[in-house]
Amino acid sequence: MRRILSFLFVLLWASVGHAQDFTGLARVSPAQSKLSEGWQGAVRLELGLSQGVPWRIFQLDDPRRMVLDFREVDWSGFDRDALGQAEGISDIRFGQFRPGWSRMVFDLEVPLVVETAGLVVDQTTGGALLTIDLARRSDEIYARHAGAPRDPRWDLPPAVETTPSPRQTKPDWAPIVVVLDPGHGGIDVGAERDGTQEKSLMLQFAREVRDSLRRAGGFDVILTRDGDHFVSLERRVSLAHDAGADVFISLHADALQQGHARGATVYTLSDEASDAASAILAERHDRDDILAGIDLSGADDEVADVLLDLARLETRPRTALLAANLISSMHTASGSLNKKPHRVAGFSVLKAADIPSVLIEVGFLSSPQDLANLRDPNWRAVMAGAIRDGIQAWVDEDKALRDLVRQ
Repeated sequence: MRRILSFLFVLLWASVGHAQDFTGLARVSPAQSKLSEGWQGAVRLELGLSQGVPWRIFQLDDPRRMVLDFREVDWSGFDRDALGQAEGISDIRFGQFRPGWSRMVFDLEVPLVVETAGLVVDQTTGGALLTIDLARRSDEIYARHAGAPRDPRWDLPPAVETTPSPRQTKPDWAPIVVVLDPGHGGIDVGAERDGTQEKSLMLQFAREVRDSLRRAGGFDVILTRDGDHFVSLERRVSLAHDAGADVFISLHADALQQGHARGATVYTLSDEASDAASAILAERHDRDDILAGIDLSGADDEVADVLLDLARLETRPRTALLAANLISSMHTASGSLNKKPHRVAGFSVLKAADIPSVLIEVGFLSSPQDLANLRDPNWRAVMAGAIRDGIQAWVDEDKALRDLVRQ
């Protein structure tokens, strides 16, 4: 079955592609879409589409998920509740996964294995119906069927042979390359409060920070995403390396279910979280890839760990200096800082060993005051300017310190 599912995507691309010419995006038909329960815990998913599209299906374990990819689906007008409920399926998420691709992820409370899956296109109307039957099986059988059909980090660039070279000191005239990383995106909406989604808010804010830096001059600014699509954690770091980034800043506006956190916080990397809230946020952020259906497995080997630690010996104090300058600038400009504005946590997105990297929680959507601030374009403009000034102050101080080291 696993081998069949791995090749299912290719077969359906060919068959659907010959069935009709595509015009516009396929739309989901709520009236034709539903979940239903069968005998002995079986579940059937029916998903009506306005036209046939290439698609694929696979399952992952730990946690259990069923993943459906489409090229591409317009989800407007479709609500998760339209499918109804089925025992064994705890949650469903859907959205754009990457440009040109959409994804649905079904969280499974029990080991439901795909038994049959097929898409039928009506030759008269062009409409399509995707039907998937899942059967309750043992944990062992589910584990044997689970697995992504190809490299789960499929949005990373292909590996190439390179010759390592020492990082060169930039001439004074060269622009500072800043990579801004708006958190979440696509299928991963991040935090939500009163109709405000973290993914959209941080994309808007990242564009505002970018524009502020460009107006100041001397900066080359790159966004890890400039649209509503998913970008894996590894891909975000990879993009920073590809751009030759001098600094990496990830932007978030999370929400905490407990406590009353408010105000901006700057995070730097540490294996140990500075407090319980930091640990919760780090776990949540690092599970974004899992929640979106990415299967992150494996770990750095011991040799790589040693080399990374050596690289961080230089980067760590420069990153601390960056955090200090950002905090000072944001405090001067807005005063909207957390009572403990510098914290540490093990965010994977900060693990570029050779690039000073910070994660800024610009505010917390769970705080009414922060939510009001984040929705206010004037407040965001002040905060964007503060981040710009903090980066500029760091650039000047970092250069001065490097000149002293060379002397």
